[in-house]
Amino acid sequence: MKKIATATLVGMLSIPAFSAEFITIGTGGVTGTYYPTGGAICRQVNKMKKETKIRCSVESTGGSVYNINTIKNGELDFGIAQSDTVYQASQGIGKFEDKKVEKLKSVMAIYPELLALVTRKDANINSITDVKGKRINLGNPGSGNEATAMTLFDANNIKKSDLSFAGALKAAEMPDALRDNKIDGYFYMIGHPNANIKDATNSVDTKIVPLEGKAIDGLIAKYPYFAKAQIAEGLYKGVTSPVNTFGVKAVLITSDDVSEKAVYTVVKAILENFDSFKKLHPAYNNITKESLLDGLSAPLHEGAKKYFKEAGLL
Repeated sequence: MKKIATATLVGMLSIPAFSAEFITIGTGGVTGTYYPTGGAICRQVNKMKKETKIRCSVESTGGSVYNINTIKNGELDFGIAQSDTVYQASQGIGKFEDKKVEKLKSVMAIYPELLALVTRKDANINSITDVKGKRINLGNPGSGNEATAMTLFDANNIKKSDLSFAGALKAAEMPDALRDNKIDGYFYMIGHPNANIKDATNSVDTKIVPLEGKAIDGLIAKYPYFAKAQIAEGLYKGVTSPVNTFGVKAVLITSDDVSEKAVYTVVKAILENFDSFKKLHPAYNNITKESLLDGLSAPLHEGAKKYFKEAGLL
C-alpha cells in the first residue's frame, strides 16, 4: 500500500498534511469476471474515500496464481483468486509445492465460479474423455484456470500429451480462436453468465460439455474447496438445459502486511452497500452476506474478521 502525503505553506501557517492510502486489486483478463469484480469493489471503496482516505484502483493480471505471487512479493495489496488455488498456496501443495505463502489471508468469498468446457459443436466432444486428440486451450500459464484443468485431467488419467494441441491462450483470445477453428474447445473457470462465453456461443455453433462422472465425484470428495454445480439453461445461446459441472469460489485475498484499516474498509464498503454491489454483475445474483464467508481456504485477515464480527456474521 502506498501513502502519499502533501503539505502546503501559506505565509507562516503550516496546513496539516493530507495523507491518502492507495490500494490496488489484482484481477484477471478484461473479458472475465475478475476484472469487473475488482472494479465493483473499488467503486464501493472510492465512494467512502473522503471519510476513509483510502483510494482503490484495479489492475488486469494473469489471474489467480499471478495475484497470489504478487501479493506475496508486496507488489499488490489485494487480489482475486480461485479458492482451490488459494488452498494450494496456503498449504504449500500443487502449484505451490514447497512454496507455502505464509502471509496469505482471505478477505471474503465473493461468488461461485463454475468450470465450463466450451467446444465447437463440430468437434464432437461430449464428455471429458473426448478431449483426447483434440486442440484444447487449458488457460494461460499461472492462471487458476490452467491449474484446475490439469487437476481435472489428473483425475481422469488424461495427459497434456494426449491432446493434439494444448493451448495457453489468454482468456480474451479464446472465443476468437474457437470461432476461427484454431482450437476445438477451451476451459474457463468463471462466474456465469460472462461476456467471454457469450461471445463464443454467439459466433459459432457450440456445446458446453457436462463435466460429470465417477472420476469427478472422486475429485469433489478429495478436495474440500470443490462442489458440484450447474450452469443454468438460457444463459448462453444453445444452452437449453442445465449443464452439470463443478466449481470453486472467487475469493478476495490479501497479505498480513496490508493494514487492518484497509481490509476493514474494503469489507465495510461492500457490506454497507450490499444491494447496490449485487447489481453490478449477474454473477452476484445469488450471493448473500453469509455466503461471503463460505469457501474460504486461507485464514481470515484480522481487518475482515473485525468487520464481520461487528456485522453479526461471525
